[in-house]
Amino acid sequence: MKVKEKTMNRITKLFQEKPNNVLNIYFTAGFPNLNDTTTVLEALQASGADIAEIGMPYSDPVADGETIQQSNQVALDNGMSLKVLFQQLEGIRAKVSIPIILMGYINPVVQFGIENFCKKCQEVGVDGLILPDLPMDEYYEEYKPIFDQYGLLNIFLITPQTTESRIRRIDEISDGFIYMVSSASVTGGTSGITDTMEAYFNRVNAMNLRNPRLIGFGIKDNATFTKASQYAAGAIIGSQFIRVLQNSSDNTLYNDIVEYVKSVKG
Repeated sequence: MKVKEKTMNRITKLFQEKPNNVLNIYFTAGFPNLNDTTTVLEALQASGADIAEIGMPYSDPVADGETIQQSNQVALDNGMSLKVLFQQLEGIRAKVSIPIILMGYINPVVQFGIENFCKKCQEVGVDGLILPDLPMDEYYEEYKPIFDQYGLLNIFLITPQTTESRIRRIDEISDGFIYMVSSASVTGGTSGITDTMEAYFNRVNAMNLRNPRLIGFGIKDNATFTKASQYAAGAIIGSQFIRVLQNSSDNTLYNDIVEYVKSVKG
């Protein structure tokens, strides 16, 4: 079957057009209700979010804090699966033009079938993947050609403990952006940006990497977003946005999202 002709990836295009203050918002597919996915995406676009990062629910999300873990469980109990998610995303590109990233763990993707998964991503208009437990070398040797074929960028995470040689290797073999985890904790656990984090951000900035960076973990409001954006191309909000969804009701969900994202952007 003929693969579509390559156009510039939406993530690449975004960073070319907007090198600063990029806001990436994470939410769990199927949370708080199974069919909220498209509503959340449309509200994110309307509110001026730059990237939508959709969590693919998994029963054992090891890198995630309690808030995101609970949202995963609720979504799974609601009946969310990769098959359902791809059905929900069919036709989304008629309404939503911002980059869409799928974030999750490699096991469900392997079970779905790597090539089949990438093909579905291309069909519905997904631009990139974040698979924290996919080993770097395995990605490069086995998966990169398939991801490339279907126009998908793979985004790697780095932490304060990541060695310089590994950061440089990640920068060399990936495109889009690097997900810069602000601290060596789980998501949702940190409060504000500390001196230790600033030293780490400055150290990475001094490496003059090819890829832009987005800072995640501990970003929740305009103050933390603005601060993080001084050290990188922008930031990622996850746990705090999940709390917004959690505290919302069916008839206020859209407006609550728009209001929150606008408050972050200031």
